[in-house]
Amino acid sequence: MSSTYAEFIERKSHLGSMDGFAPEWMPNFLFDFQQMLVEWACLKGRSAVFADCGLGKTLMQLVWAENVRRHANKSVLILTPLAVGPQTVAEGVKFGIACVRSRNGAVAPQQIIVTNYEKLHLFNPSDFSGVVCDESSILKHFSGATQKQVTRFLLKVPYRLLCTATAAPNDYIELGTSSEALGALGYSDMLARFFKQSDNKPHRMEQIKQEKKERMANHFGKLSFRVSQGIGQWRLKGHAEVPFWRWVSSWARACRKPSDLGFDDSSFRLPLLDERQHVIIPKHPKSGMLFTLPAVGLSEERDERRRTLDERCALVARLVDHERPAVVWCHLNVEGDMLARVIPGARQVKGSNSDDEKEDAYQAFAAGDCRVLVIKPKIGAWGLNWQHCNHVVTFATHSYEQFYQSVRRCWRFGQERPVTVDIISTEGERHVLDNMLRKAIQADRMFEALVTHMRDGLVIHRQNTHIEQAVLPTWLS
Repeated sequence: MSSTYAEFIERKSHLGSMDGFAPEWMPNFLFDFQQMLVEWACLKGRSAVFADCGLGKTLMQLVWAENVRRHANKSVLILTPLAVGPQTVAEGVKFGIACVRSRNGAVAPQQIIVTNYEKLHLFNPSDFSGVVCDESSILKHFSGATQKQVTRFLLKVPYRLLCTATAAPNDYIELGTSSEALGALGYSDMLARFFKQSDNKPHRMEQIKQEKKERMANHFGKLSFRVSQGIGQWRLKGHAEVPFWRWVSSWARACRKPSDLGFDDSSFRLPLLDERQHVIIPKHPKSGMLFTLPAVGLSEERDERRRTLDERCALVARLVDHERPAVVWCHLNVEGDMLARVIPGARQVKGSNSDDEKEDAYQAFAAGDCRVLVIKPKIGAWGLNWQHCNHVVTFATHSYEQFYQSVRRCWRFGQERPVTVDIISTEGERHVLDNMLRKAIQADRMFEALVTHMRDGLVIHRQNTHIEQAVLPTWLS
């Protein structure tokens, strides 16, 4: 079949393809921006939706799954974090979308099946026409074996949808993992095509020396310098920035609010957020010291946390001494154990609990049977909706992602009351707090840049300015 050279080049571009189908069912209970995202995801076939907390990702993925089920006459699998499964099934019941939960690999024909990531090995990809990965950003936190298992499972299924909160534009690990799961480009292929590794170049070595000098001027810079080298060794090629974001926007859509997609925000207004910082000055400084100095390094920070355990937990107990629901996020087992003892009526969720025990605690807290929940972010900070709670207490941490997800369990669209967040640190943890606040400011800029880049990527059109017909010189005639 003959084709023009422009068509040949177009086929060679890595902008994905529309491998899906026109949606067969678009319910009117979806908001206009949700309908647009579901329609695009159905037409795309294999796509990602990076929508912020509270924008209705669960409902969108249920409608997408129902469309795939009707189109292919085959079951669809929804993968969720632990305890988000019952929440997804309840959402389906609320809106009349039939879905069942399976934790033993049983698959009913032509149904929407909901399970958690840890049970994926019990299922056969040939039983499904589509797979949804809810909170897909947690894939990068899984071990290599689990991540490979999920990716290989997805690659055997024709229709795929990844749903997660807005990814940061320089989080190339997450973008690469998502692309690989969708079959667009592998993580290594993405780096090779759009990035360059410049560690060994002279100008890069001078840049590293300058960065090290600047970072060593403050304490938390020492902690981040080595990490920055692992990330900083990859730079977008000078000519590749626009093609890179155009490529990302070919398989993903991102929004923090409906207006990012050109729709009205009136139904999606976040309540006020009151962040209160509490810096504890220990009564007794570290042995051999006249006063408390900021901890430097993870070892000193852990020692500081253990040394001030009683004072920090006592402050938390005073802060949650009221009648309203509250969630307390901790980082150490000893913190969780003590908090559960000193807070009346508190219930702790820890790693040693069985899956059933964890889910029972989540459901008890959501139903109001438990007033205070004590938990680690890495256990329950993804996917759960706790709009009934408007008080969050957390200890300072270097991980802004964990902090953000912890707060957004309660501070989300649909929350009707102002949300209070108490951030607790000690005099020795000042640099941890500074680092977390610095990342918060940086993340806001990153989210805004991601939406802008994707919006720009959608309006890029190829133009061919070489339209004159080549004319052979007379002497060649």
